[in-house]
Amino acid sequence: MSQPPNQPPQGGFGAPQDPRQQPPQPPAQPPQAPPVPPGPPGAPPQQPPAQPGYGYPQAPPQQAPQPGYGYPGQQPGQPGPYGQQPGPYGQPQPAGPYGQPQPGPYGQQQPGPYGGYPGAPAPGNGGSGGPFKGKPAVIIGAALAAVLVVGGGVYLATSGDGGGRKKPVAGGSKDAGTGGPPSGDTGSADGGSAGGRDADDDLNGGRQSGEAKVMWLQKNDVDLPRNGADVFGPWFTDNGLVVKAMYKKVAAYNTSDGKEKWSLPLSTQLCAAPSRTADDGKIVFGVKSDTTERAKCSKLQMVDLETGKAGWTAEVKKEGAFDMLSDITIAISGDTVTAGRTGHSTAFSMTDGKKLWGKLPGECQPYAFTSSAKLIAAAACSTGEAAKNHQRIQEHDSATGKVKWSYPLAPGWEVDRVYSVSPLVVSATHREKKSWSVISLTDSGKLRSEIDGGKDKFQPRCGGTFVVFGKNLEGCTGVAADEETFYMVTADKTSGLNRTNEVVAFSLDTGKPKWRSSPGADRTMTPLRVEGGDLVVHIDGSYDRGGAVATVPASGGKPKVVLQNPRSTASIENAFFAPEVAYEGGQLYIVNSRVSAGNDKEEKEQKTIMVFGK
Repeated sequence: MSQPPNQPPQGGFGAPQDPRQQPPQPPAQPPQAPPVPPGPPGAPPQQPPAQPGYGYPQAPPQQAPQPGYGYPGQQPGQPGPYGQQPGPYGQPQPAGPYGQPQPGPYGQQQPGPYGGYPGAPAPGNGGSGGPFKGKPAVIIGAALAAVLVVGGGVYLATSGDGGGRKKPVAGGSKDAGTGGPPSGDTGSADGGSAGGRDADDDLNGGRQSGEAKVMWLQKNDVDLPRNGADVFGPWFTDNGLVVKAMYKKVAAYNTSDGKEKWSLPLSTQLCAAPSRTADDGKIVFGVKSDTTERAKCSKLQMVDLETGKAGWTAEVKKEGAFDMLSDITIAISGDTVTAGRTGHSTAFSMTDGKKLWGKLPGECQPYAFTSSAKLIAAAACSTGEAAKNHQRIQEHDSATGKVKWSYPLAPGWEVDRVYSVSPLVVSATHREKKSWSVISLTDSGKLRSEIDGGKDKFQPRCGGTFVVFGKNLEGCTGVAADEETFYMVTADKTSGLNRTNEVVAFSLDTGKPKWRSSPGADRTMTPLRVEGGDLVVHIDGSYDRGGAVATVPASGGKPKVVLQNPRSTASIENAFFAPEVAYEGGQLYIVNSRVSAGNDKEEKEQKTIMVFGK
């Protein structure tokens, strides 16, 4: 099955593979004994790191298919979840309990205590699956067919920094117009208009004892283009606001009652946004260069989300013949904001918008970054030899762009997403083989562990507008992490009319599963973040049952519901399109990821934010 590079085989990930960088050494047949382990966990790959530089990898040369490789428990001759293929290191592994060689990090039993380093991967022959069903997380983007999960969405309550209160993170309101400079002075002095909020009495009339209250419900008030628009957000500020952005407008609402506090019209359309703001609540948006159909996403606009005031603007200029500005993605780290795209990146000062650095020396060039205290990057390396082109995971000095450390992947493997920054957990994919791997690295860029998923299929869901080479590294739900444990959701399991899933906890020191938790029959749940040592999860609702927020202890067990949405408004909650979900300050926010309608009247009836609390 042909799939976009950021999209796993339908129906969830199967046993992940091993993407570490190694010289190609394809054997004629699977080894009969485990190879000698290369060294202790965390030891760097047996290839000296290349100097940072420019370019993105070309497609590696085709290889003849190798003998089939299954996953633990697989019967001989039965295809694995990604088809018959060796692990991402490419070299066949020792025979498993059924005589089948074992694959890599997600079900690959590595030879010896430290794991093996096979050579170049051989192409696979298929994938598994069907799309993730249900109404969970979000997709921030119109290109739904090109995002990780069709019909899913990203819960922006997920923290890539290992838990705790997340930084203000992005969604829309009245028509911003098409002309004039940005302005933050809309809205009245008493807090602005209600912005289409439904009355509490109408929504809470059927609420039962113990159920949450609908705090407020926001309807669309932005005059949109014919095909609708994506919603960016939400972000939360320290002064009690929730902010979303859509089309040509950024708007903030009081978290308590949903009244519009301020709105900021923009002269051109929003086209990019980071997953988090700077520590002081400021953010930088990408906006189109003009209002024509050929406009590029090449302008930056700084906005203070606490006040709604627009700040500096800057232009992202092309730095080479293959610099595609339409692929721009934005990340914020400290006082630096980066604009990454195909094979290039430019960094600007958050203070005044002045350029800090651009193209870096050497053969590797970062093209996407994380919004976090550490500036983690995906870099593409063009060596001049197609077989040696590869990608790297790197940490950069945000002020200068200097590489602090660099971890290479094997040829053909690409950095897919960063699931967590601290601790660092990274997803990698192989387009041609439709293979997938998750690894954990130390703070110094050494391998800590490879997640061993066994026979399970997993379904992380990632939002963000899909771009061909530059990509939003963050924005995934269905994953969470603290210093010792990584949590990941399995794909839905269906039995008759019932549908359920599980969250599996993995040790970051060994990569092995520690425990698993299920919400019960006919329920599915998604990890949001780790808070106070407990895993916070969202339990999905249905047409006749409201969703819920629950916690799972660090030691495992059944989810304990802390906020149950009312059954009486379940049909409204269920009608949100691929909603983003955030749990902030004891309130659950459900945000439409895209708003579109057949006519202006229907457009105004589209619900954009629904908030539950006690």
